[in-house]
Amino acid sequence: MQNTTPLEYVAVFAGIISVWYSRKENILVYPIGLINTIIYIYLSFKYHLPGEASVNFYYTIMSLYGWYLWMKKDTKHEAVLHISFSNKKMWVNQLLFFLFFYVSIYFALVYLKDNFFEGAIPWADAFASATAFTGMWLMTRKKVESWYWWIATNIASIPLYFVKGLVFTSVYYLVLLVMAVAGLIEWKRKAKLNN
Repeated sequence: MQNTTPLEYVAVFAGIISVWYSRKENILVYPIGLINTIIYIYLSFKYHLPGEASVNFYYTIMSLYGWYLWMKKDTKHEAVLHISFSNKKMWVNQLLFFLFFYVSIYFALVYLKDNFFEGAIPWADAFASATAFTGMWLMTRKKVESWYWWIATNIASIPLYFVKGLVFTSVYYLVLLVMAVAGLIEWKRKAKLNN
C-alpha cells in the first residue's frame, strides 16, 4: 500500500463512484468512468498488464458508446433503453463474444510475453480482460447479465493486481466485487419491474 501513487488513488475512487452510478442506472457512470479508464491505461502499461490496458482502452471507447445509448430518448422524451434480461440468443452471443476475446487476447499475450512483457500472465490477464470486455458490452445495453461478467472480472483481477504489486488496486477490485453483487441484485429487481 505504501507504493500506491496519487494517480492510482484517483483512478480507484473514480472507479468506485462510477460503479455506484452504474448500479443506480445514472448516466454519470460514463464521464466518471472515463477518468478511471484513462488512468488505468497508463498504469497497466507501466506494470506490464497489456491485456488490462486493452480492456481500459475498450472501456474508454465503450463508455462513449454507452453514454450515447443511455441518453437516447424516444419521441416522448423517455429513455429508449431499459434494464432487461438476456434472451437465449443474447446468452449465446455473449459466450461467443467472451471466447473470441479470451482466445485472441491469450495468444496475443503469449507473443507479447516472449517479446515485450516478460511479467505478463497470459491466461489470467486474458480471462480478466475477456470477462471485462463482455461485461462492458452488456452494460451498454443495460443487460442484467453484465453483472455476472463483472463479478468474474473482479474475482480474476484481485490476485492479478496483487502479484503485480498494485495492492491498492487489488483491494479496489475486492470492493468492486461486493458492489457487483449488489448491482446484480438491484438490476434483477429493476428488470423484473420493467417486465
